[in-house]
Amino acid sequence: MGIINQGILGGFSGKVGPIVGFRWKSNYYIRARAAKVSNPRTPKQQEQRGKFATAFSFLKAIKPFIRIGYKELTQDKSAFNSAMSYTLKRAVTGSGKEIKIDFDRALVSMGTLMPVFEGTATQDGNKMHFNWQDNSGTGNAEDTDIAMLLIYNKDEETAVYDTETTLRSARHAELQLPSDWQDDELIAYLSFRSADGSCVANSIRLTVTVDKTDLPAPNQEVSALCTSSDRTPLYPKPKQPVINNISVKGLTYHTLTGKPFQGRLYGTG
Repeated sequence: MGIINQGILGGFSGKVGPIVGFRWKSNYYIRARAAKVSNPRTPKQQEQRGKFATAFSFLKAIKPFIRIGYKELTQDKSAFNSAMSYTLKRAVTGSGKEIKIDFDRALVSMGTLMPVFEGTATQDGNKMHFNWQDNSGTGNAEDTDIAMLLIYNKDEETAVYDTETTLRSARHAELQLPSDWQDDELIAYLSFRSADGSCVANSIRLTVTVDKTDLPAPNQEVSALCTSSDRTPLYPKPKQPVINNISVKGLTYHTLTGKPFQGRLYGTG
């Protein structure tokens, strides 16, 4: 049963025969009532549901970022629904059990602001360093545009982000990462929004590289005093020393055993 809220000529909400009335953003709309499906589990329908679930899972993790990233596209639908529409059409690939997000084609923001076209993302411990070329003055790009950073953890299906970190003219920004993300596969996105928030740029994906300058060398932890598994010293055995014309024979030495140093002296005559 439909309910008329503003008289006979006003909008209504609810079901009336084959139509459904609803209110969204202070306006009333009607649409056809969904038909009953006799076989709701056909392979095609299951595949479409799988694509929807994949897109929803990805966007749900970054929903607050999406609200800003798709702000320009909220005239006819919400920012999240706009992002869902684009992701389903352009960024969800595969079929059957192989449905996945194409992170190169995914956009975490979309709009008319001039983006940057080149940038880098370097992981250094628990920080991600973003660098880009300042293209202020190109199109509608301004040096006061605000950088928007996002790192998506593909393994954990969660994300960290910052929507107001620094200016386009700074050409560099950092994003703090959780301490347990160092071995996970991370996806980096960089975007910009105008200072007044009215325009947003299409995001670009950056390839994540790991800074290995501070990592230890493969054998750095092995001490020169240690021995190999067959108990062979890793340093040459010293020659027999001579002290005051007395040669030292039968010298016994120990490496890292904690036993006292022992030796026997024999005279030459």
